[in-house]
Amino acid sequence: MNNNTYLKINLKNLVSNFLFLKSKISDTTKFLGVVKAFGYGSDSIEIAKCLEKQNIDYLAVAYTSEAIQLRENAIKIPILVLHPQIGDFNDIFQYDLEPNIYSFKILNEFINNKSMNQNQPIHLKFNTGLNRIGFKYSDINILCDIIKSNNINVKYIFSHLGASEDLSEIPFTEGQINLFEKISENIEKKLNRRIDKHLLNTSGILNFSDYQFNMVRSGIGLYGFGNDYNYRSDLRPVVSLISTISQIHEVKKGESVGYNRGFLAEKNTKVGIIPIGHADGISRALGNRKGKLIVNNIPCDIIGNVCMDMLMIDINSVDCNEGDEVIIFDEEKQTAEDFSKYSDTISYEILTSISQRIRRTYLSD
Repeated sequence: MNNNTYLKINLKNLVSNFLFLKSKISDTTKFLGVVKAFGYGSDSIEIAKCLEKQNIDYLAVAYTSEAIQLRENAIKIPILVLHPQIGDFNDIFQYDLEPNIYSFKILNEFINNKSMNQNQPIHLKFNTGLNRIGFKYSDINILCDIIKSNNINVKYIFSHLGASEDLSEIPFTEGQINLFEKISENIEKKLNRRIDKHLLNTSGILNFSDYQFNMVRSGIGLYGFGNDYNYRSDLRPVVSLISTISQIHEVKKGESVGYNRGFLAEKNTKVGIIPIGHADGISRALGNRKGKLIVNNIPCDIIGNVCMDMLMIDINSVDCNEGDEVIIFDEEKQTAEDFSKYSDTISYEILTSISQRIRRTYLSD
């Protein structure tokens, strides 16, 4: 592990983001925090423990193995597994997890294992336009027959919005909401009972809070990003990626730097070597002056090709020394969202790409 590069996880900001998002919903609406992908690249266990202390109602992960890790680290609150796979259900029952049932194949797998826990709750996922996983409206009749004949405990019906952050796509989002309401009404009529629902993601909470139903879900918002510049002052980035200058070289005009001579000096250039590379989540697309790192408050171009374990920056314009701090992204000077723009991607990809070999540090009360 490289001790001179670290990911700082600000749990105080996590709590602040959670409380801000909660302020947008009713006191009676439950809140689900998404901690999949190592807590969006941070630390799912510490994030989950912090949220549990804040009395969050639910957590969600993508895969069963992620949920097992939380249970084995004493997380007690309900956990939704968003994408269970064939062969997962013994573990789902054993670790008291709530599966998303999204297809007839997964439903049959669940039924075949259901004898382990006759009252096992499930969440029923419908596709309302995102066109990923989920049942279709046309599946309702057959689906409800199976649910009734097998006495399945449907705890929630849910779906996922595909463009709730994009106000130019309001008609599309409203179409999804209307279809979800139609689906829910039809299922409740056929099953002859009311079923709780959840639909809104982070941007849904911020832009469509009238449709919060019984629970809302937030992933990226908890980590400090709301997909809307208007909320930049309300949502505070939770993670900062910090490194140092390992060595400084004076490269003469005409000399090259890095693999394939990716940088050719047009003048004498001072170059800083930073101990982080594409094995740590820094894309090779950021080399050759595409991306910038911050040294003593000054943006410095990444030059040459990003290497596996290190990269090089042009430090001609900054007064610095070996051992000085280098900000890849942080809470203010250059957030993960800012950093994502260099490679035409999104904050999600930047955060979840950070290698597990990067040391984690924590800031809390």
